[in-house]
Amino acid sequence: MGIIERLFGAVFGGNRNVIAETAEVFRVNAEKADARGADIQQAALAQLAAEFAHPRKGLFDRVIDGLNRIPRPAMALGTLALFLSAMTNPVWFSERMQGIALVPEPLWWLLGAIVSFYFGARHQAKGQEFQRSLAATMARAPQVVENIAELRKLGADSPAAAETGTDAPLELDAIQPGENPALDDWRRAQNPVPATM
Repeated sequence: MGIIERLFGAVFGGNRNVIAETAEVFRVNAEKADARGADIQQAALAQLAAEFAHPRKGLFDRVIDGLNRIPRPAMALGTLALFLSAMTNPVWFSERMQGIALVPEPLWWLLGAIVSFYFGARHQAKGQEFQRSLAATMARAPQVVENIAELRKLGADSPAAAETGTDAPLELDAIQPGENPALDDWRRAQNPVPATM
């Protein structure tokens, strides 16, 4: 009994588990990995909370936020204003366009690059969102086509629309004439009964 006790004491003694420690060399301890992941996530959330703990209320921050919101509306409204000026005062508009014609091509390329970088990220995000919605719509297309085909089969003008199939009571109801006041009135109008004297 002493040998087994010493053997177990060597392997598991001192609050250690040699087998588990050896296994962790080859395979990650899932519980400890989850604990590390939770710690990392908590640290990231704490950092994010620290950034937004004190809302920016200074004049500088408000001015910069306002300036960041100006370019898109300014470009859209400016383009509409150019169309309006071309219609209301063509001479003034032509004078300005002659000035724009003198802008060198490299400056146009620079303006194009600036506008592309400014709007590129938003365009890419909207484009990817559109592609996802388009893919979802296309994935539903076969089901829609099948539903339309089934609905067209139910139309009154489609062959065998009133087919009863294997439903015997429905078949009997369909072939036995029932009461139809409108049809009875029509039959009486077609074959008037001679008046008796």
